[in-house]
Amino acid sequence: MGRLLGIDYGAKRVGIAATDELQIAANALDTLPPAAALAFLQRYAATHEVEAVVVGMPVNLDGQPSDAAAGARNFAARLKKLLPDVEVDTFDERFTSKLAMQAIIQAGVKKMARRNKALVDKVSACIMLQSYMEHREMIVNQKKVHD
Repeated sequence: MGRLLGIDYGAKRVGIAATDELQIAANALDTLPPAAALAFLQRYAATHEVEAVVVGMPVNLDGQPSDAAAGARNFAARLKKLLPDVEVDTFDERFTSKLAMQAIIQAGVKKMARRNKALVDKVSACIMLQSYMEHREMIVNQKKVHD
């Protein structure tokens, strides 16, 4: 079983998270500019078994893609070309930034350090990836019930 990677794409910064080999928990890895993030992900996939990359899809409250969705879709397409043997998927990232900020506050991070948007981005990627894993598990369990 390979790792899952979570991506919180932004035009300025890309938050990156990864699971452990057993896909039990997501952990924040890094925040990088988009071009550097692609190179990082290529190196990471060369040294770790990666099953899938999940790119957070920014959507509005009504479920429609937001203005930033085109950038995330473009990044996902570039990843598919860069990592042809790795599944690239998208997943709703609504509220991850707010949840990340709440988690950072609850962790006791000082007010000055909370201004670090790179921290919020990688924690957002972690939250989105954990949500993706929970969603996937729920679907598997529903199939078991119906079989």
